[in-house]
Amino acid sequence: MQVYKFGGASVKDAEGVKNLAHVLKTTGYDNLVVVISAMGKTTNALEIVIKNYFDNKAELQSAIHDVIKYHNEILLELFNNEQHVVFNAVKKLFDELSLFFKHNKSPDYNFVYDQIIGYGELISTTIVSHYLNDIGISNTWLDIRDFIKTDNYYRRGNVDWEQTQDLISSNFNTTRLNITQGFLGSDANNFTTTLGREGSDYTAAILAYCLNAKDVTIWKDVPGVLNADPRYFENAQLLNQISYREAIELAFYGASVIHPKTLQPLQRKEIPLLVKSFLNPSNSGTTVGKGKLIEPEVPCFIVKKNQTLISLSSLDFSYIVEENISEIFNLLHLYKMKVDVIQNSAISFSVCIDNLYNNLDKLLQHLKAKFKVTSYDNVSLYTIRHYNDEAIDNLEKGKTVLLKQLTPHTIQIVTT
Repeated sequence: MQVYKFGGASVKDAEGVKNLAHVLKTTGYDNLVVVISAMGKTTNALEIVIKNYFDNKAELQSAIHDVIKYHNEILLELFNNEQHVVFNAVKKLFDELSLFFKHNKSPDYNFVYDQIIGYGELISTTIVSHYLNDIGISNTWLDIRDFIKTDNYYRRGNVDWEQTQDLISSNFNTTRLNITQGFLGSDANNFTTTLGREGSDYTAAILAYCLNAKDVTIWKDVPGVLNADPRYFENAQLLNQISYREAIELAFYGASVIHPKTLQPLQRKEIPLLVKSFLNPSNSGTTVGKGKLIEPEVPCFIVKKNQTLISLSSLDFSYIVEENISEIFNLLHLYKMKVDVIQNSAISFSVCIDNLYNNLDKLLQHLKAKFKVTSYDNVSLYTIRHYNDEAIDNLEKGKTVLLKQLTPHTIQIVTT
């Protein structure tokens, strides 16, 4: 059994869907599960739909129409006959989306987010499945929510591994080509949950673990895992091979090619992860597995934008001790802040966070009751693995450094 994952960039238009079929014909598709993300920027477009539902209902239908129009254009390029059953199948999904808005009673943004955002994946896989069947690549469309069960931590669901393993082992037909969604699961009440943004890689890893797959291939618009994101860094190099440990480190610090949770289930069963280009499917790409730490041995650069740096000090110049640190961490957990860097001294404590749930103002108000608080918005967090002096100098050039932290293999720098 093998697992493939195709991201949104690979199916952003009709040509992308046709290329996905080309990849399957090139590599073979026996005993294969294909996990597919929402098409192009559909997730972003659905986030606008959700925002309008809460904040600007006058624009809600217009935002939904934009998503419908985008997918209809792809449908019309892929299918010559507008009477094809796929048009009705996609319409039915959009009708479900609209029906949810009419009947929803919950004011919980995170719950509503998860019920709506997954329609991107449901629609994309419906289109791809029908297209593949039409051109002779027989497949079965599966609703991943019937297989991956989570708790009700909406927008960042935690997998119930025992139940998920049982459902996949009992109900998955591994002799077929299966097409399914990334990113999604369901809770005990069968409400949709999501695994976090970019969670489709994690979906592929969950399936691979539960199916004892031979390997997982993530198909990207880059040659493989690069030592830097080419959108932000010049002269990015292909890494031919990296170890599970190194990949987990890179993912932890925010490397965008691999989802932070993806490697853990694969490493437990030593299932190799391949990262390859859907534009050049015959190229070798990058292999993540046991073996050499990193090849070639070059510095690896990661950047996280739109972070917040919070610096705390005691009001009376007393020490920041264990009791204070414990309280700070409890507040970070309470307000669902993702912590990326921590630094403390005798009388100060700094933390760089990702304000995913928009609770920053509440957190700062709470902290100001006991500490002197300074915050810096929209900062950038740079991480260099296997750094050298030249890499640090080039990174810091022209920037204001607010925080710097070094370990033997990693340096993290927060800049404005």
